[in-house]
Amino acid sequence: MTQSTTLHIDKESHKFSVAHYTIFSATERERLHGHNYSVSARIVAPMGNNGFAADYNVYKSRIAQVCDALDEYMILAGDSPYQSVEECDGYYRVVFANDEMHFLRSDTQVLPIRNATVEEFSQYLLAQLVAASAGDELEEVELCVASGPGQKACSLWRKDR
Repeated sequence: MTQSTTLHIDKESHKFSVAHYTIFSATERERLHGHNYSVSARIVAPMGNNGFAADYNVYKSRIAQVCDALDEYMILAGDSPYQSVEECDGYYRVVFANDEMHFLRSDTQVLPIRNATVEEFSQYLLAQLVAASAGDELEEVELCVASGPGQKACSLWRKDR
């Protein structure tokens, strides 16, 4: 019988700060603002013969990398049905309802998400972490993104059985 072990990684250094706005409908959105998000993960892996399931340092490093890739950017939801984003010279031109906004390309990331929410960030970052862990013997990964104490969203990946 193979034993599995669950690792919990919740480091204070696993965080990212971004500017964004959440879109509520075709005509309503939040004002541009920012958050300091924290990221934690739960990893389930089979217990190895050497007495551990996965190297904490490997996963701490991977989580730090996915956080660092977003840190200090303006995030735009590239898959939103309510706004259009187009690249112009050195900026992104965004049209939402009757508003036209311009963001420097060097300060902005357009992500393949529908909205800039903790739910979408958890899905996006989970996909990044799972891709970086391809080939590892993982059974399950849950990644959580919190926008403050007591307010987070988690997304789950399970190995196909």
